[in-house]
Amino acid sequence: MVSDESSLSRSALAALLEKREEIRVVGAVGGDTDALDFAETHRPDIAIVSFDGADIGAISVAEKIASLPECRSLVLAESYTRSIIRQAFSGGVDGMLQRSVSPSWFFEALHRVHQGERVFDADLTVAALANAGCPLTARQLSVLERLSYGDAIVEIATRLHLSEGTVRNYLSSLVTKLGARNRIDALRIARDAHWL
Repeated sequence: MVSDESSLSRSALAALLEKREEIRVVGAVGGDTDALDFAETHRPDIAIVSFDGADIGAISVAEKIASLPECRSLVLAESYTRSIIRQAFSGGVDGMLQRSVSPSWFFEALHRVHQGERVFDADLTVAALANAGCPLTARQLSVLERLSYGDAIVEIATRLHLSEGTVRNYLSSLVTKLGARNRIDALRIARDAHWL
């Protein structure tokens, strides 16, 4: 199954996959909800989920699909952050590749995921592991990341399924942990350290 918001990208990827005689595309859907519904109903061997770098719902969908019996998920990422890579890895996603990957490596990764391996691009793995010394929890990093996108507290709470009070507590705690003057200073410290 292929999941991509862009009709053109979805069709192109499905056409590329269909050129391989050992691969059959059983569905091509346009969004997170459609992808999860299709996977729950049809149980494809592998669900390829496109991630544009902004809608973290795609990662959650890939995690849920990977938890279905006999179903595996592979994320194609346009852009990414360390916290997204860690979320995908710890959430059980079976693979994550950069969208710019070569077709030969893409098909190799599909084959390996189908065989039960977990396949993450080397660059993505290095980026995820490069946070040595980061005092923030994964949740604090995700809150700070949403803040870096310009989200207000209410938007962060909605996107991360938290209460506004919990978001404020996370922000206060991470400011203290980083020895920052305020949220903006905390954001600067995290960016300078390449934690975001």
